[in-house]
Amino acid sequence: MALRPGSAEWGLRRSEMTRFTFGAGEMSLVPRHFEKWFRTDDLHYLSVGISDAALTEVADGTSGEVELRREDNLVDARLGALVEAVNAERIAGFPNGRLFLDAVEQALAVALVNGYAVRHRSVQTHRGGLGCARVRRIKEFVDAKMEDELTICEMAQAVQLSTAHFSRMFRKSTRRSPRINLFSVIG
Repeated sequence: MALRPGSAEWGLRRSEMTRFTFGAGEMSLVPRHFEKWFRTDDLHYLSVGISDAALTEVADGTSGEVELRREDNLVDARLGALVEAVNAERIAGFPNGRLFLDAVEQALAVALVNGYAVRHRSVQTHRGGLGCARVRRIKEFVDAKMEDELTICEMAQAVQLSTAHFSRMFRKSTRRSPRINLFSVIG
């Protein structure tokens, strides 16, 4: 959350950074595994992290990590109010202690999972790796970016997965079938 008006730059490469301007109170949701170059000049912001334990607990038995979708201009009054409460607590020197912050973290986790979690099918459904649609999107993405440097992060973002999850699923996809491997994706 921007604490006062300012700007920042970010991009997948240092040479491809784009400047964004924020007003006070504007928010962005940036998943933990989202890899980008980031530079701030005059932006004062509050970064709030939510633990995996809180997100997983709220996700009703989802095994593993809960993946959140990226939102550049997050407009959510409830999330804004909760982050403002954290900021007010920070300014006051955290007089209410850990119990207060744990309660706010739980409320943030509920709002984030209900509104911004990427829903995946159960683990049993994904045993074999990436689904056909995601493999097709990866092939199209690689074809389009053939002349550029291509990173695993960019490929993961193309199919809206975290880098770690994409890497595991891609590896399973390439083991499962000789017709789906890195060379068939690139070639």
